[in-house]
Amino acid sequence: MKSLFFVSVILSAVSGTTNIASAQTAVTLQRISNHTPFKITPQFIDGIELKRDVFATNKFTDNTIIKPAIGSVVSTTNPVVNKAKNFNGKNIGAGMIIEECTSLQFKYGQLMDIPVEEVSNMALYNLIENWWGTRYRYGGSTKRGIDCSAYVGELLRNVYNQHPPRTAHAIYAVSEKINRLDLQEGDLVFFNTRGGVSHIGMYLGNNYFTHSSTTSGVTISNLNDNYYSRKFIGGGRLIPGLKLEEYPAEE
Repeated sequence: MKSLFFVSVILSAVSGTTNIASAQTAVTLQRISNHTPFKITPQFIDGIELKRDVFATNKFTDNTIIKPAIGSVVSTTNPVVNKAKNFNGKNIGAGMIIEECTSLQFKYGQLMDIPVEEVSNMALYNLIENWWGTRYRYGGSTKRGIDCSAYVGELLRNVYNQHPPRTAHAIYAVSEKINRLDLQEGDLVFFNTRGGVSHIGMYLGNNYFTHSSTTSGVTISNLNDNYYSRKFIGGGRLIPGLKLEEYPAEE
């Protein structure tokens, strides 16, 4: 009798294992038949991730190919008529030609959490990209090292045809003072990092600014960061087209 009991238990265990294996195989085959995609967010430039919903079926001007997103509303036949493309949860805008967007626009749009079409001043962003990562060097003005005021001077001269004084303190002295809420792309932001006006950057939008940081070199930071919010003095705007010799004398 005991032998029959043990045989019965063994048969039940084998039967149960077989049923489990069959069920697992069925589930696996079902997943394969459904072609379930892997949910992988691709790495883009400098480790910045693009959200799945920004992918379009078009090829960008720099030949970067972006895969289509699930549920994408981007038209593959006539991108001109696209009405609402979503980039990082924000509306890209009606009538935008997605084929004209470059990887650089997506990189900085993602980096600053702004709609891609707001990255439109390509002269500015190309120059930022050109200097990106250059180390900080006090008194420097070359790719071997550049300080904050020299970097901002490069941006002002080459993008806005403005010729500021050399130091952050001198630039602040000849700038029209701007409230933080009124800052626009190309305006200047000033900080007290070691007494007085000692650091400068250029405002880009959405609280982000580019500058030459003593720790990271040429980079982009946020005014809301704890350090910069504490050190922020104010914003400024140079008079458009004014030459260096035409600025008012420092007091």
